[in-house]
Amino acid sequence: MDAVKWRRQQLDALDRGRWVDPQAGKVSFLRYFESWERDQLWTDGTRKAMSLAARSTSFAEVDLRSIRPSHVEAWVKSMTIASSDRSAPLAPGTIKTRFVNVRSVFRAAVRDGMIATDPTARVRLPRQRKREAAMTIPAPEVVRQILEAADPRFRAFVGLCAFAGLRLGEAAALQVGDVDFLRREIHVRRQVQRVNGGELEVRLPKYNSERTVHAAQALIDMLAEHVALGLTNEWLFEGNAKLPPHQNTVGHRWRTTLARAGVSGVRLHDLRHFYASGLIASGCDVVAVQRALGHAKSTTTLTTYAHLWPSAESRVRDASARLAAEVLTAGEGRMRADEA
Repeated sequence: MDAVKWRRQQLDALDRGRWVDPQAGKVSFLRYFESWERDQLWTDGTRKAMSLAARSTSFAEVDLRSIRPSHVEAWVKSMTIASSDRSAPLAPGTIKTRFVNVRSVFRAAVRDGMIATDPTARVRLPRQRKREAAMTIPAPEVVRQILEAADPRFRAFVGLCAFAGLRLGEAAALQVGDVDFLRREIHVRRQVQRVNGGELEVRLPKYNSERTVHAAQALIDMLAEHVALGLTNEWLFEGNAKLPPHQNTVGHRWRTTLARAGVSGVRLHDLRHFYASGLIASGCDVVAVQRALGHAKSTTTLTTYAHLWPSAESRVRDASARLAAEVLTAGEGRMRADEA
C-alpha cells in the first residue's frame, strides 16, 4: 500500500470516528485476554471456559492488529476435524460456545481502541441441528415410570425437575426454608456447582435465575413426604457428609432410577423441557414461561422452545373458527326459533 493511500484511509477513519492507533494492537491476542480477564466479574466456571477458548485459538500469540477473518476461519475449521491432541471433532455446539467466548475478547479490544474491527464478524460456523430435532421431551407415561421407580429419597428431586423445571444444581441447593408449603411456592436462591476439578461451590443461580416457582399441590405433597423421611443436615437432599448433592451423585441416582424403570435415552435435564412443554401446551405466554424457567431473556425462551408454541397460522385459524362459530351458531338458533 503506498503512503498516499494509507494516509487517505487513516484520515477517512478519523473522520468517521473509527481511527485506531496502529501501534495499539501490537499486543498478542492471548496477552490482551490475560490483561482483560483480570478485571471481569466472572464466576470460576465462566473464567475457566473463557480461558480454555482463548488458549485453544491458533492465533493466541499473533498480534491483535494482525489477526484477520481468515485466521478465525482457519481456527473454526480446525475444531471440526480430529487432531493430535483431540481424537474426534468438537460438536457444533461446543464450537459455537468457544467462538462466542473468543468473539467477546475481540469486541472488548474494539471498545478499548486496540483494533478497529472485530475479525469474527461474518465468520460462519458449522451448522447445528435444529433445537426441535435435538430436544428430547419424555412422554407423561415415561415420567410416571421414572417417578415410580425412584428411591423415596430421590423421588422429590425428580419431581422438582419435572413439575417445577429446576436445573440440577438448583434442586441440589434447596433447603427446607426455600419451600413455602402454605403458599405452594419454591424459592430458587442458589445453585451447586463443581469447580477446580471437583471442589463444590454453592453460589447464586445463573444470571437472573433467582425466582419463585408457583408449584402444583402434587409437588408440594411430594416434598412434604420427602421431609417426613427425615433430613440429616440443612440441605433438602443428601450429598456426601454435610454437603449438598452434586452432578456426580445425582447422575448416579438418575442412572439407577432409569435402570429400575426400564427407561433409556432420557436425561435429567429433559424433565425441564417436559415442564416447559407442559406450560406452553396449557397456554402460558413467553414471559410466563421465561419467569418460571429462570431465563435471563425472553429471547432465550423463544429460541429454545419456539417450535412448541402454535404457529401464527394456527392461532389465526383457531380465532377465525371461534368467531365464525359464535356468529353462525347464534344465527342457526334464531332460524330455528323463527321456523317454530
